[in-house]
Amino acid sequence: MERGQKCEVLKALEALKKASKEIEANPVGAAENGDSGCDSPSMKALLQLQSGFRDLLSGDPQLATLSDLLYRLRWLVSSFRSSSCRNGGGECGRGGGKGGIFGSIRWRRSSHSHKISRVAGSIGAEIQSWIDRESADRLVSAVRSFSPSVPREAEVEEGEALVRALESRVSQGFDRGLQDVLLRSGAFAAVESALADAAAPKRVRECAVAAVLALVRFNKAVFVGPVLMGPTLGALVSMSSASASAAALHALNGLIRAIRSPLVDELHARGHIPRLVGLLGITVAVEVRVLALDWALEIGYFGRKEAIDAMLTEGLIKRLTALQRSDLGDALIEINDGGGGGVPVGWLRRGSGGGDLQRQYLDARPFASCVALWAVQVEVGEGLRQREKREIKREVVARVKAAAATEAEAATVLAEVLWGSTIW
Repeated sequence: MERGQKCEVLKALEALKKASKEIEANPVGAAENGDSGCDSPSMKALLQLQSGFRDLLSGDPQLATLSDLLYRLRWLVSSFRSSSCRNGGGECGRGGGKGGIFGSIRWRRSSHSHKISRVAGSIGAEIQSWIDRESADRLVSAVRSFSPSVPREAEVEEGEALVRALESRVSQGFDRGLQDVLLRSGAFAAVESALADAAAPKRVRECAVAAVLALVRFNKAVFVGPVLMGPTLGALVSMSSASASAAALHALNGLIRAIRSPLVDELHARGHIPRLVGLLGITVAVEVRVLALDWALEIGYFGRKEAIDAMLTEGLIKRLTALQRSDLGDALIEINDGGGGGVPVGWLRRGSGGGDLQRQYLDARPFASCVALWAVQVEVGEGLRQREKREIKREVVARVKAAAATEAEAATVLAEVLWGSTIW
């Protein structure tokens, strides 16, 4: 089937899924509409699928369940209408008070309505599975068919759209059927290959970055292993450091939060930490520096001693001190904390909450007290033993003294480091 035809099939399937949801929400209205019994637009669409694609549905084992459900829906609708016609013809006009035959009729109609709703819901789920299979196949085909030189714009747009669609789909939450589709189709491998291919279009690579993170969040048990063992980490670090890609660094931060210490260990083992520390340089774009600070804070919280030592060896404290000294930095401890619009030192704990004042201030001064902020993350983190935390604090103190431009700056930064680590 050609790409254009596949696209049309997917559009038709989306329309059929919408129809099934409408019937699920309002089965009686769908069943009663029209004299012929099949004139509701939503119901007519599904029943035409059953009759118009009979050979396809019966010939494909993956569509056998959908075929059975559509036959079941046709039978339920026919039974519902037949019962309604008999009752409308006067059979129910004889006998009984408010209960009796009228109660029986209402019960039968309610039972039919409930069954139609359930079958419509199941049909919608099966159509979604069909959509998932078609989308995964298109994604794998599109990624493999990129031109070896310069892909055509249409190819780039299609690849970008498909990868974004995958990210959106898996972000809806775990679905075992979707997981089976992804594993059988090789969708993760296709996304990973697009991410790792330096010659692939940048737009597609950055979409692949977000899709990998979404897949890990979709099911860590399945997708963490491939991330740790495959080329994903190397590609993310390369994109972050070589092209200063904010999308890659954002995804790397998300992966650290999702996978925690095992991913930090892998970054250290592969020698990636020095390249990432370099992103805190004063000449790097502000957006990237802010994300790099987030990365440093995540490593500070989850990293083991080897990773923390690697960061310090690469001059982390010196770079953070320079950022705090810059126009986008500040020292929170010097700001009045008592009713004059000041900023509380308690903000030194990342993720401690706060209202509009905190957000506005940190948006304007993203590197405020970043040395102490990192030191507190280490202090309250889960990667180090208490003895190791004390050793790191002593080293931070020594490095702050060496990195400060003046004694006054050193005194301010050290006061924040020591004060911040005692309030948690």
